[in-house]
Amino acid sequence: MNLSQDPSSEEKVVMSACSSHCGGVCLLKVHVKDGQITKIESDEGGDLQLTACLRGRAYRQRVYAPDRLKYPMKRVGSRGEGKFERISWDEALNTVAGELIRVRDTYGPGAIILRGGGGDLGMLHRRTVMDRLLGLAGGYSQTWGYISFEGGIYAEMATFGTFYTRSSRDNLLHSRLILLWGWDPANTIQDSTTCWYLVQAKEAGARIISIDPRYTDTASAFAHQWLPMRPGTDAAALITMAYVIIKEKLQDQKFLDTYTIGFDNFKNYVLGLEDGIPKTPVWAERITGLSVPSIENLAVEYATAKPAALIAGIGPGRTAYGEQYHRAAITLAAMTGNIGVLGGDSAGRCFTVMQGFPFCKLKGGMKSMNPVEEGAPLRRYGLHNQKSIGIRSQGRINTSQIADAILRGRKGGYPFDYKLLYIVNSNYLNQCPDLNKTIQAFNQLEFIVVQEQFMTSTAKFADILLPVSTFLERNDITIGEGMPFFGYMGQAIKPLYESRSHLEIATELAARMGISHFNDKTEDEWLRNIAENSGIPDYHEFKEKGVHKIKISEPYVEFKRQIEDPANYPFSTPSGRIEIYSQQLADMDSPEVPPIPKYIPTWESPGDPLASKYPLQLITTHFKRRAHTQFETLPWLKELQRQEIQINTLDAQARGIRDGDQVRVFNDRGEMVILAKVTERIMPGVVDIPQGAWYNPDPKGVDNGGCANVLTSDRVSPGGAVPYNTGLVQVQKV
Repeated sequence: MNLSQDPSSEEKVVMSACSSHCGGVCLLKVHVKDGQITKIESDEGGDLQLTACLRGRAYRQRVYAPDRLKYPMKRVGSRGEGKFERISWDEALNTVAGELIRVRDTYGPGAIILRGGGGDLGMLHRRTVMDRLLGLAGGYSQTWGYISFEGGIYAEMATFGTFYTRSSRDNLLHSRLILLWGWDPANTIQDSTTCWYLVQAKEAGARIISIDPRYTDTASAFAHQWLPMRPGTDAAALITMAYVIIKEKLQDQKFLDTYTIGFDNFKNYVLGLEDGIPKTPVWAERITGLSVPSIENLAVEYATAKPAALIAGIGPGRTAYGEQYHRAAITLAAMTGNIGVLGGDSAGRCFTVMQGFPFCKLKGGMKSMNPVEEGAPLRRYGLHNQKSIGIRSQGRINTSQIADAILRGRKGGYPFDYKLLYIVNSNYLNQCPDLNKTIQAFNQLEFIVVQEQFMTSTAKFADILLPVSTFLERNDITIGEGMPFFGYMGQAIKPLYESRSHLEIATELAARMGISHFNDKTEDEWLRNIAENSGIPDYHEFKEKGVHKIKISEPYVEFKRQIEDPANYPFSTPSGRIEIYSQQLADMDSPEVPPIPKYIPTWESPGDPLASKYPLQLITTHFKRRAHTQFETLPWLKELQRQEIQINTLDAQARGIRDGDQVRVFNDRGEMVILAKVTERIMPGVVDIPQGAWYNPDPKGVDNGGCANVLTSDRVSPGGAVPYNTGLVQVQKV
């Protein structure tokens, strides 16, 4: 190096881990020169490559996006109008602290709702810092329910007694058959290494079948067969597969007798001895649209091609009674003896967020408590063992029903009247069901605070906007899940403009609210605490490499111990077995939460009288170029895909619609104008509007942005599944 040259002008590479709630955690090599990011590369070698997708590689454009929020701002127009003026951090923080104190002292701490989301999923810089702050300030109202997969959690906790149901992805290399049930990892990632292992599994001879209303990119790349099926009928198909297996005497009876409880109850239902309706392939054909031979062949193949992995995607669980789909999938895995064995799969939900494996978990960091929720009664249909998964199970407002709680309050059966909403890392308005109802609720609130990076649909409704730094402008720790590893999210550049981290904002608010014991550590001290508690041996090496990979000598198979040594390692259920029949559910005495998996027809299905008015089933899938609403405005990514509604050729022809036409999509909840994509890649009777597009209404309230949630319902399934994929619409050419 030229000694006269300024060392700061030399390019350096900062190691980081991308964790943007896209479904993966991938290694980033961030090139920086003169304090500017010049390019981003990813993992290039080693035995386990954590290679970033197009979103991670485009993150530089997100950091330097011209529409980033640069300064604290206060609203000067009407809510939703998007008119703000710049203010200082002092004014912004004083206003927010003052409003938190005013609402708490006037109405009680329960009048404050905290809503956090995914966003940049770090261990430190997220909503947990606000959980701690508001808890120390007297408490707040929490929400319950993982909006992506609460139906899956409910099923896992009822059937296995735990939400740790996942094997490592290299387990697929030992499968003879892989069923991709409503699962599209080519777009949703579903852990960094998933597609790599699917490629290898296929090359090794595994047969792969995709069951999905759409011919997905995953089906195109990996599947030998595509079976299109009507949304919301997955439980019916699985239960009929059980019928075929029982009739053909293909069930693993020894496994059932040894490790499960309640199979006879389920068998009586399947054969029709309980209700007089045998769940035959003919019965299922009318419901699902799958042909009799398709169902029969799928059942026999799954029962005989051992080991087989039924990967239960979370999309089918985002339906009315989605809990039944997940419970039925687990039951089928038990019937075939594929739980706890190499190459099999428990059929627990395919994806977890920030959980990892039992032997590889993030621990430590900020602790919180909430006096408002202490001693709260178990919610209706709540499972007693759900308390073990933390605060998400203990709130009294379902995540998707914040609008209902605000609008109805105590008169509607909620414990409080809600006055203030604090939103962290969430474009909630855009992503919640029944968007127009949420607008009504937002306009009823006295105060809204939003911590954000962009002027999202939600940010436009804020009274105070606080600009937050990206993960490349701070340090954090995250975790991988498909394979066990930890990622260090290294700070590449100083925070741009006046953006601040979540920890900085909460610390400043605490001081203004008179809370002296909120934070006693620096950012690095917190991260060292997390690393040491999580078993990362060398913190400095971890920071330098950006990743700490856990070496495992063989694939990790969940429930292997329980299967090999049931006497010493029982399942975490009351019976110590896999509970096909759950006494906990039976005690609820409700047909909506039966003790065994059952098919319950969804509302807004083809059999609903509403179908005469709105004949098409709507699903809201995930987009390759977005992570929910993130990355929506980046030019590089917008070039790749248009926001449009997928409609089958037959449905389009019946409406005079051609590919590329503008169409009106509507139901009683809302309407939009969007481009049509006429295609054979979606089954007749079903339309798909990818979720995450930003709401953009015209003066009449008709959305022109393609936001699917102007059409979805906030009615929640009994176990908490949010039915984004249960809804009826009509489509007309404009």
